[in-house]
Amino acid sequence: MSEYKMPQLKHPDRLFIGGKWVEPHSGRQLEIVSPDTEQVAGRVAEADETDMDHAVAAAREAFDRGPWPWMSPGERIAIMERMVEALRRRHPELAEAWSLQMGGLQTTAPYLTARGTMNFEDAIAIGKKFEFIKKVESAASPTAYIVQEPVGVVAAIAPWNVPYMIMAAKVAPSLLTGSTVIMKPSPETPLEAYIIAECAEEAGIPAGVVNLVPAHREASDHLVNNPGVDKVSFTGSTLAGKRIAEVCGSRIARCSLELGGKSAAVVMDDMSIQEAANILGGAITLVSGQVCAMLTRAIVPKKRHDELADAIASVMKQTRLGYSNDPEAQMGPLAMARQLDRVESYIQAGQSGGADLVTGGNRPSQMNRGYFMEPTLFANVSNDMKIAQEEIFGPVLSLIPCEDEEDAIRIANESNYGLNGSVLTHDPDAAWRVARRIRTGNVGQNGMRSDFSLPFGGYKQSGIGREGGEQGLFHYLETKTILVDEAPSKLT
Repeated sequence: MSEYKMPQLKHPDRLFIGGKWVEPHSGRQLEIVSPDTEQVAGRVAEADETDMDHAVAAAREAFDRGPWPWMSPGERIAIMERMVEALRRRHPELAEAWSLQMGGLQTTAPYLTARGTMNFEDAIAIGKKFEFIKKVESAASPTAYIVQEPVGVVAAIAPWNVPYMIMAAKVAPSLLTGSTVIMKPSPETPLEAYIIAECAEEAGIPAGVVNLVPAHREASDHLVNNPGVDKVSFTGSTLAGKRIAEVCGSRIARCSLELGGKSAAVVMDDMSIQEAANILGGAITLVSGQVCAMLTRAIVPKKRHDELADAIASVMKQTRLGYSNDPEAQMGPLAMARQLDRVESYIQAGQSGGADLVTGGNRPSQMNRGYFMEPTLFANVSNDMKIAQEEIFGPVLSLIPCEDEEDAIRIANESNYGLNGSVLTHDPDAAWRVARRIRTGNVGQNGMRSDFSLPFGGYKQSGIGREGGEQGLFHYLETKTILVDEAPSKLT
């Protein structure tokens, strides 16, 4: 296989703070390890607690005394449109960076890259028609306004699985609303955030409005604890989300959390076995199963269970594993060694817990390097088993038998999570009926459907708040009511 190259970053050995590329306080660097080769493919600067404080101070200064919050939405949008143009020119590098760091397939990378930039485009489109200042009727005052103001300094913390798309979903609404932002990408996948910072600089976004501090957990926790941060926007594990919610709650800081999932697909009687197998066996291989919204529990009537298990196994066995630049590959490696270890530990738990390992469960013998795992199916899974209740974040599917529709809905809802779901049926009434009763933030008919221009987020321990759409924008705003005797000459 040919090797991916690091993108042409201007200052990979530096952080972006206060509009300047500065050396990290500790002088340390983060290593980027290719999941394809298991070799170090590049290095970037690592921020420590001192750097976090500097970034917060810069973002605070830019918000409290800079021009960005007081620009009109139209002025901010004009600069954001220049940033979008710069990002589009970097699409090839963004796509290659994802494959380099994550082992994501090059056939999938262009779509996810375009979707990331579309998050900026969506925010711009919403901003052009959004009422930041709205005149309303009031019994208490002759003239009343509801004003939407920026939330302040935003710490944007993105995970390693789809880093550009998710970071863009945090930076775009921050910029649109007039907030300032501190990007804290995952230490395993920092490259896309470097490109975002370079494009922000190129577009002329004022100093301190966008900052970049890649770091490990300790420095990230220090950032969240900094009282200068008004809001934390986090996507990642529920465990980390609980810690962030605890810290933000202690100082009444705002937070939005998009966390883990254990999403269920309910297979109805009218859905053919082969079609259901194709949907379920194909979905679990997307990004090697490392997607928070992944359909990892398939709930099927007992009478159809064994037939569906055989059909899914057949689909999985035909899946072509390959390196990220293999155009014929249907699934690449897992993102890192510790993720491979995690998936293997859950496979062992499934076997020891009494589930039937139908297929997979091993590292493929034909791949002599890279963090690969076979697509894996467990059948006759009880919903109280560890593999049915905990997020694995890998290509592991649990097939759970049920008695009837009512039992299927019960099983789907007996989970700490509520992020995504699916109803496999061609009956529109059944799809709607079951979708309404599954307690999740997103439900799609016949597969893992997501539209990130619409609100996305979860119930229960899958998170707080939404990203995308106008609903997502409100999480980056504070609402102010102003009661005056008469209208001012100019509304700003």
